[in-house]
Amino acid sequence: MDVRIEPSWKDKLSQEWDKDYFVRLTEFVRCEYSRTRIFPPAGKIFAAFDACPFDKVKVVILGQDPYHDYGQANGLCFSVNAGVPLPRSLVNIFREVSADTGCPMPVDGDLSRWARQGVLMLNSTLTVEAHRAGSHQGHGWEEFTDEVILRLAHDCEHLVFILWGSYAIKKGAFIDRSRHLVLTSPHPSPLSASRGFFGNHHFTRANAYLVANGKKTIEW
Repeated sequence: MDVRIEPSWKDKLSQEWDKDYFVRLTEFVRCEYSRTRIFPPAGKIFAAFDACPFDKVKVVILGQDPYHDYGQANGLCFSVNAGVPLPRSLVNIFREVSADTGCPMPVDGDLSRWARQGVLMLNSTLTVEAHRAGSHQGHGWEEFTDEVILRLAHDCEHLVFILWGSYAIKKGAFIDRSRHLVLTSPHPSPLSASRGFFGNHHFTRANAYLVANGKKTIEW
């Protein structure tokens, strides 16, 4: 199968493209886009990979679903395009960035600036039906993104995996903590941010680890 994705990822994940689950997933996703409103736009499904080639990855932030309201999802977890009002989880992320690093609150929610520095903004499920959170779970995306995390954890050294919330923590449970830094905390959602997301210092801790391993820090 010819998948339109950044070349290094296309090569690294080459064994996935013709597996039965991925063929079924592709058929499902195509059908969904043809029958109803799906996010992100079809050309942005693999935007996280296109923005951050495999050999450039330094940090992985794991989300769950794309945003499911109009104009929000752009293919990078937690991110929205410039000019789009900030979702509440993203506001809380920026609050923690500011408190942790001393940087001012960003003027927009476009996290492609992080991706260009080596942050893979990966959702577990890469598509969703409008206004139906979780609607595309259980159709194969989770198996695909498990393989993405496995390839990174196996083939790279000294990455930072940032896992917010029980779902992400469970998904990243197999990552070798002796080879990578795994940072966990409650999710930045307004329902849970006050229970340990605020004050987790993940952004400065990630940068300290990168420096300790000879890598350039992220300008959060």
